[in-house]
Amino acid sequence: MLILAIVTAGLTGPGQTIGVSVFIDHFVDDLSLSRSQVSTAYLIGTLAGAVLLPSVGKFIDRRGVRVSQALIGLLFGLALINMSFVNGIIWLTIGFGGIRFLGQGSLSLVSTVTVQLRFDRTRGTALGIFTTASAGVMALVPVTLAVAISAVGWRDAWLLCAAVVVGLVVPIAWFGLRDLPKGASRAVPNEGAIEIGGRSDTESFDRGEAMRTGSFWMLAAVSGAAGMMATALNFHQIDLLGDAGLSEKAAAALFIPQVVGSTVAGLTIGYLGDRIGTRYLPAIGMALLLAAQLLASVAAPGVIVIVYAIVLGATGGATRTASATLQPQWFGTGHIGSISGALTLFGVGASAIGPVALTLAEKWMGSYPPAIVLLGVVPAAAMLFALGPNTGPGRPGR
Repeated sequence: MLILAIVTAGLTGPGQTIGVSVFIDHFVDDLSLSRSQVSTAYLIGTLAGAVLLPSVGKFIDRRGVRVSQALIGLLFGLALINMSFVNGIIWLTIGFGGIRFLGQGSLSLVSTVTVQLRFDRTRGTALGIFTTASAGVMALVPVTLAVAISAVGWRDAWLLCAAVVVGLVVPIAWFGLRDLPKGASRAVPNEGAIEIGGRSDTESFDRGEAMRTGSFWMLAAVSGAAGMMATALNFHQIDLLGDAGLSEKAAAALFIPQVVGSTVAGLTIGYLGDRIGTRYLPAIGMALLLAAQLLASVAAPGVIVIVYAIVLGATGGATRTASATLQPQWFGTGHIGSISGALTLFGVGASAIGPVALTLAEKWMGSYPPAIVLLGVVPAAAMLFALGPNTGPGRPGR
């Protein structure tokens, strides 16, 4: 089941920034658009798609991951086919909305919920493996897409993506996810569970109840900060590191140490989540993000830029694993799709804002280093929130 979820998450690649970036030059050249227009279309499409994610989470809770993944896989395939026909800024914006909503958002959400429902005592470790392995699979997406574009052109490359997604995601859902429940009435009890406000912390919360807790908003802040700044740094990586003295090829190759950092951090946080179950795990992700931004501000050819890439990768692995592990521990699994969907809304929405925020800050400050330091306030604020007290009925007991 874990392998199937990893494959499904890896197939979100054509809807992720890492996959879309391969097509940007072709949109600019063939559609006679500026990079600013393409970036704006990406921003609008991503935000529009993110707004719908809480509804997807509720659908997953009601119909189960099997039906949900099959339907999402089919719709994602249609959205990818649509991308092969775009002919202007409006159609491109609609296309971005489709692949971001169905790929980056919905398919990522259902694959994560699959792991959350399938595992209990070893959920943290399983999610750590899931996060790191799926990131490794997605790291192959840009290379694969570049080869496809060279062979058949960018429009037909979208059609190939659609065929692969539908050909794998739908059968995996229908034949591989038969035994998963639609949800559970209670969370997996954790050692040291306490009574809060007259109810046990092993009881499942619905989305409304979860959103009335400080714990939910802390996870939302952490997910938003990670989505915003990690996407900003990756989106502008070639330009940012080019200013620091790296060649385009060297800057692009830094995805390899990012995968290494993501793997180590994801597995470590997953292990700690199973053994400790502490709410302070998200703060570790924010500390890593702040460190990555400080390293980016002084990046230069050599060891320091490699360390930067490793720490940036570790940020993603730590944050995603901590959030996915703590959600069922704190809120139960009965409404995990709805709660995860709401949290994903913040992460995806912030990822759309990040590149624009860094662009504006860079123009204001005159260069990338001071702009990145200025935006260090984002992970710093989220880290302080994560370290502070959380009140409400869902407050963690530890």
